[in-house]
Amino acid sequence: MLTKVLLILLGMSIILPSRIEGPHVEWEKGPSAPDDDVYGPKPQASEKKLPSEETKPAAIGTQGTLGKLPAATQILNSILNNYDHKLRPGIGEKPTVVTVELSVNTLGPISILDMEYTIDITFYQTWYDERLRYNGSFESFVLSGNMVSQLWIPDTFFRNSKRTQEHMITMPNQMVRIHKDGKVLYTIRMTIDAGCSLHMLKFPMDSHSCPLSFSSFSYPENEMIYKWENFEVEIHENNSWKLFQFDFTGVSNETETISTQAGDFMVMTLFFNVSRHFGFVTFQNYIPSFVTTMVSWVSFWIKKESAPARTSLGVTSVLTMTTLGTFSRRNFPRVSYITTLDFYIAMCFFFCFCALMEFAVLNFLTYSWRIPRASPRLRHPRPRALTRPHARQHQEAFVCEIDDSEESDEEEAPSCPAWQSLSPRSTRRHGGCCRWFKKYLCVVRSCKGSIWQQGRLFIHIYRLDNYSRVVFPVSFFFFNVLYWLVCLNL
Repeated sequence: MLTKVLLILLGMSIILPSRIEGPHVEWEKGPSAPDDDVYGPKPQASEKKLPSEETKPAAIGTQGTLGKLPAATQILNSILNNYDHKLRPGIGEKPTVVTVELSVNTLGPISILDMEYTIDITFYQTWYDERLRYNGSFESFVLSGNMVSQLWIPDTFFRNSKRTQEHMITMPNQMVRIHKDGKVLYTIRMTIDAGCSLHMLKFPMDSHSCPLSFSSFSYPENEMIYKWENFEVEIHENNSWKLFQFDFTGVSNETETISTQAGDFMVMTLFFNVSRHFGFVTFQNYIPSFVTTMVSWVSFWIKKESAPARTSLGVTSVLTMTTLGTFSRRNFPRVSYITTLDFYIAMCFFFCFCALMEFAVLNFLTYSWRIPRASPRLRHPRPRALTRPHARQHQEAFVCEIDDSEESDEEEAPSCPAWQSLSPRSTRRHGGCCRWFKKYLCVVRSCKGSIWQQGRLFIHIYRLDNYSRVVFPVSFFFFNVLYWLVCLNL
């Protein structure tokens, strides 16, 4: 009996562990099968396991990156620990050589009235500082503008600048790059309003060289030297669109030494050469002046009896030229010399004024020949007894002929008044010949003869408009030809 009980207990002890262990084994092997055969989301156990597996490489990479940052910080701290930014490199041994390069972002506009121009540049300065040498895997460090105050920077200033703006958006537009061998590159962007002395004598066919000069403010030539790295400053149309009336023609440079009370300073100057294209000035000044001058000649085809029409046309032309001359100087510097445009407008004003004076001379000479008729009662003879010597002289002074028109002159006068003016009687009464030029010049009324007679030049009064119709256009034409040949070849 006891033996049976022991056998039953032994069998139960064998069966129970197998039942408990069986499901546990199946649970461990069960989830592994779907990884190879089933597509879809993985069980929860695998999801917990994968993040742990992905985190391990990231932790290793972060540990490597964090390993370089302390090295860079250590290098910067080591080179800046005993660095004195108040002293220039190589002080007391040799001058500091600063290599300069310049990039033009935009050029213009050029203000003629203020004699200045605007330029937006990126300024590069390079020098060697032995105190900034280091050993390490980094070839260079790029530092933001906040680190500029901790380094020595050349005190370069622009000598002909009136206003200078440093760009601060979104951060100060300046950068420092430190190389392994101690080379330092300092870059800054700025907009400068620089003075430019414009010589406007040839305006509007003028060309200018606008300078941009810079030097050290406190270091003389024996302590700091400037030199160009590679002098290639190219300004394309996209960078010079603000020049408006000017065309960019090129860049030149110049290096000089200026002596001051503080010492001899090296000055570097960059010249931006521009030339004006005068299309705007042509439409605003030349064409209106040319047309106004030709309009003043219309009075030569108007009858001399129409005094109001000819006078108003002449006065209007003169006033128009005065307005054009004033308008051309409105946006112009107050210089003491005249420009080529001023000379052209002055000549057009002269032609308009001469056209007005032509009618005044014609009107004066025409009506100066008219002698008032005597009263009809003076023509009746008086008794000899009542005639006195002084009365006879008074009668002879007023009893004379009158010519009110060309027709009457042609009927009563000789065939050519020019010949008549040579006679003593005509010279005494009419004064046909000019007092100053009576030897070679004579002004007469209408004449059918030639202009040159009896060794004198006869100006026919009634033909004065005919002369002007030819003389004025021909003179103005030759003036324009000579003017443009001289101005375009200067």
